[in-house]
Amino acid sequence: MASLSIRIDLHPEGSIGPGKIELLEAIHREGSISAAGRAMDMSYRRAWDLVDETAKICGRPVVASQTGGKHGGGAKLTAFGEELIQRYRAIEKAAAKAAKAQLAALQSGTQRSDEKNPVTSNAA
Repeated sequence: MASLSIRIDLHPEGSIGPGKIELLEAIHREGSISAAGRAMDMSYRRAWDLVDETAKICGRPVVASQTGGKHGGGAKLTAFGEELIQRYRAIEKAAAKAAKAQLAALQSGTQRSDEKNPVTSNAA
């Protein structure tokens, strides 16, 4: 099935896309950057770099770190981090709805051309 992936260019040198949004959702769910990274099979360093990059692109923090203590540290999304996820998902949903017919046409056209051309339908 054809699908749509959204990347939003907010800054000349950076963008927000599904990977950064999934990481923010994982931080919200897991309560820490390191746990979110593990859940996504990503190093803490990579996860932290993506959080930092997202904050720089947006010009404000998306995650608030909590220092360690008796029960360890953690992280939670800032109000803006939560808003970023909500707005991204709303844009993604609206774009998917707008593109649904065109994606279906592409998908059915691809299937028909594969059926007519056995060389391309067998290619991996």
